[in-house]
Amino acid sequence: MSDDPETARQIAELARDSRPLLVLDVDEVLLEFMSPFMSFLDAQGLQFLSKSFRLTGNIVERQTNRPLDQEAVSALLGSFFDAQRDWQTAALGAAEAVADLAQGAEVVMLTAMPHRHRQVRREHLDTLGFPYPLLTTEAAKGPALRQLRGDSGRSVAFVDDIPHNLVSVREAVADAHLFNLMAYRDMRPLLPPLPEGIVVADDWSEAAPKIASALGI
Repeated sequence: MSDDPETARQIAELARDSRPLLVLDVDEVLLEFMSPFMSFLDAQGLQFLSKSFRLTGNIVERQTNRPLDQEAVSALLGSFFDAQRDWQTAALGAAEAVADLAQGAEVVMLTAMPHRHRQVRREHLDTLGFPYPLLTTEAAKGPALRQLRGDSGRSVAFVDDIPHNLVSVREAVADAHLFNLMAYRDMRPLLPPLPEGIVVADDWSEAAPKIASALGI
């Protein structure tokens, strides 16, 4: 079961499927995140400094250069996700690539965000051409993916931009095919080293055939 009871409830509501399973993160995988988030910050007199692969410590007041603390960053993210329909767009080629993959695989979207934002995100993803089941989680993604897969042993692939999410899935589902994809490429040099066996793709044109091959579709 997922470590998050609400995520477990959402998974239990899904229809069972025997096809290969493709689980996709949303921010930076299906939707642009960093570019619109930086525009969102700029509109409020804030700036992202790109000193490391994290938000807290890198968001500063433009006039004073004072960094915002974790509480303030969390509040900003909440406001951004409330207004995501005004800011976020689909990552280049994502809708078309996933639609092709969905012809041979079960596609499920798994996003790490407070559950209260789920409905807004659901509606926005539908508008942008991502009609697949959406799960939200406030806990590690690995246990959620293990529950999603179930006992069938079917092939599974997971795509995310955050290394610790990929590691979480590897620990929970050892034979999962793992892919790192990041729409905002300027952040890639700041990534911590990726564990061996994780496939890095620059964009969906590169990722899609590799995912299809891994899943045998």
